[in-house]
Amino acid sequence: MKRGFPNQARRGLKRLLGLFLAASLGGCTLGPDYKRPEATRIPAAYAGATNGWKVAEPQAHLPKGNWWEIFGDPELNRLEAEAAAANQQLKAAFARFEEARAIAEVTRAGLFPNIALSASYTRQRTSFNRPSVVTGLPIGRANTFNDFVVPLDLSYEVDLWGRVRRSLESARAQEQASADDLGSILLIIQAEVAADYVTLRYLDVELAIVRSTIEVFRKSLDLTIDRRTGGVVSDLDVAQAETVLRTARAQLPAIALQRAHFQHALALLIGQPASSFEIPERALTVTPPAIPPGLPSQLLERRPDIAAAERRMAAANANIGVAKAAFFPTLRLNGLAGFESVHAGTLFDWPSRVWSMGPSLTTPLFQGGALRAGLRFTKAVYEETVANYRQTVIIAFREVEDNLAAQRLLASEYEEEAAALKAATRQLEIANDRYRDGLVTYLEVATAQNLVLGLQRTVVELRGQQLVTAVTLVKALGGGWQPVTDR
Repeated sequence: MKRGFPNQARRGLKRLLGLFLAASLGGCTLGPDYKRPEATRIPAAYAGATNGWKVAEPQAHLPKGNWWEIFGDPELNRLEAEAAAANQQLKAAFARFEEARAIAEVTRAGLFPNIALSASYTRQRTSFNRPSVVTGLPIGRANTFNDFVVPLDLSYEVDLWGRVRRSLESARAQEQASADDLGSILLIIQAEVAADYVTLRYLDVELAIVRSTIEVFRKSLDLTIDRRTGGVVSDLDVAQAETVLRTARAQLPAIALQRAHFQHALALLIGQPASSFEIPERALTVTPPAIPPGLPSQLLERRPDIAAAERRMAAANANIGVAKAAFFPTLRLNGLAGFESVHAGTLFDWPSRVWSMGPSLTTPLFQGGALRAGLRFTKAVYEETVANYRQTVIIAFREVEDNLAAQRLLASEYEEEAAALKAATRQLEIANDRYRDGLVTYLEVATAQNLVLGLQRTVVELRGQQLVTAVTLVKALGGGWQPVTDR
């Protein structure tokens, strides 16, 4: 017996392969090709620069570096590294990115044939009263037999209208958007760690100032008590000195509570329980980093949230093509080859071979308006993503301008408050001299002491706000203000 497919089968296989190649090469792609919409009229520089406009071109892939090193604090560097390794929000975002990558791979599989090998065994009995027209056997006879089947099934959707290709385009854009979301969360976490850390350190400075002031007030109270014992001053002076001391002491728990909150926030950011995490007190004396004038707006293009919004536009645009392809016929190539026998021993004998092949065509005739509604839906989703993208860009510019303005105005306020503190310190010295000479009551000294303490805390808080604003500016720019270059 001659092995191999009969001539008719070979001719059928050739026709099937020819149809497959012709359909694959001649297929088109429906739907609009993606072109990035203009985000908004973007200035080439911030804060007054007027040297032109450009279309936003998201570049979240550009390196941002360890921007927090501008503060020169090894402990902050350590906390940033721990947050990148152990933050649970970051781990969840990475898992979402892996999900998007897997979905893209699943969609890509639609470009290839599906081949499956199966095996089945059934034992069955035919009806005694079965119709003879079906079996060719006379009525009144029943058969019981085995059926062993080992088929290899092949199924392939010919992408005539680009449905699969558009689906893959959308899935890949979603994968890239998910990667940008991961970068966005990483940037947010880095900024939160830096902002919370510098705030905690300046609370440490406040604690040191208040403790030092309390010690000065305690000595003043002791001196006032001694003067009262000598009959130089009255009980009113003693009461005023004690009031100033206890008021200063009352400020310590409030500052310590704020510090505890920021310490607990840092513990959460680096994935540790708050109860087992502690940062020893230490003053931070770094000055705010200098902001270059006329920052180029291209820096903002590194913001991952802008890149993610742009990629979601691309995905929504591709989905329009998928919805349009649903209006057209679906061509599938199907094939089956294998063995079937009533006896296990002869299952893989050549006479037991079976095969079938041929295309199938399915075209929608009536869907009750579902296809048109689906197309309108995808177009509306695309318009929504365009609006979200443009809004993201506008918000980004507002955040940058807010922080640039805050940097400038906080610096001016800091200078004025520092000058006021210098004057108040001189006022306190004069009040102490006048009090020792018996020219004034202790009320004047107490007033000057409270003024100096308040201004000292204000100056420290302003310095901390300047550093936090520098961090938020880095976040708004997408990671620092170094030149935008590929490395």
